[in-house]
Parts: sequence; C-alpha cells; structure tokens
Amino acid sequence: MSTHGKPKSGAAIDALELLKADHEKVKSLFLAFESLRENDNDDDERKFELVDEICYELTLHSMIEEEIFYPMLRSVIDDDDLMDEADVEHAGMRDLISQLEVMYPGDDHFDATVAVLGEEMAHHIDKEERDIFDVALESLLNLEELGERLAARKEELDDDLTAPPTPIDAMEPHNNAHRTPRPPD
Repeated sequence: MSTHGKPKSGAAIDALELLKADHEKVKSLFLAFESLRENDNDDDERKFELVDEICYELTLHSMIEEEIFYPMLRSVIDDDDLMDEADVEHAGMRDLISQLEVMYPGDDHFDATVAVLGEEMAHHIDKEERDIFDVALESLLNLEELGERLAARKEELDDDLTAPPTPIDAMEPHNNAHRTPRPPD
C-alpha cells in the first residue's frame, strides 16, 4: 500500500500539497535518470527501474487529476482553455509512456524519449503549479476535502495497479517492476 502524498502526522493534506508532493517525487526521479545519462553510466537495470517508477508515478498522478481534480476545478472556474491545455499535455505524456512501455535501455531513442518526457512534464508541472494551482486557490473548492478524495483514490489505484497479475499472465514482473519486461530480441 502506498503512502504517497499522505502526511506522516495523520493530519489532513490539501489537494495542492498532495499534487505538489507528486510533482517533487517525479522531478527527483527524472533528475536521477539524467544523472545516470550525464555520467555515461550504462547501468541499464537502474535506468529501467527509474523509468518504470517514473511511468508508474505519472500514471497514478494523471489518473487522479483527470478523474477528480480537473473535473472539480473545471466545474467552478470559467477557463476551458486552461483545462483543455492540461488535458492535451496529459495526452502527450500518455503517448510517451506508451512508447517507453515497449522500450528498454539501450534501445534506439530510449534516453531521448525519457528526456522529452521529462522536459514536457517539467513544463506541465510549472504551468500547473503557477496557473492551475492559483485558480484552485481562488476557487470555492474545499481543498482539504478534495485532498482526502485524491489521496483515497490514489491509494485505491495504487492497490489495483500493484496487485499480483491474474493467473492468465504467464510472465512474472521483472524484479518487482510495475510492468512485465518484453522477451529478449
């Protein structure tokens, strides 16, 4: 069970704090990956683990935003352009994640695809924290109640996504990875 975005003291966390904590985690994962790249470290296993974690965290985060946060915010503000842009940025993220799901370190464009995903997410996070969070603060939303809903849904998704594979799945996850490795070429 995940404790991502939950305060350690048991106190309520507001929605923006939870989302910002997710942003910080993803940024640190991208920095760790970039550090491996810059140091010409060919630790493919570590790159695989980092990209697996990046994709997993982005997937959880985007799901709670798309299912709960964005619709709630859209219902109380009058800025469809802002929310539409966030939706399109999420679609681009999903596309890059789907490319990475069939790639492995050493594949052509693997590092470049991760770098582009990182750049796009850095832009999205900056815009979200600057524009969308400001609008959310000015809205009439109860951010603590919304934070509780986001945290509960995130925990539910984390439990669902980390559940053991169904008996039909013959391949075991690679070293506790969230996704099954592809067979060797």
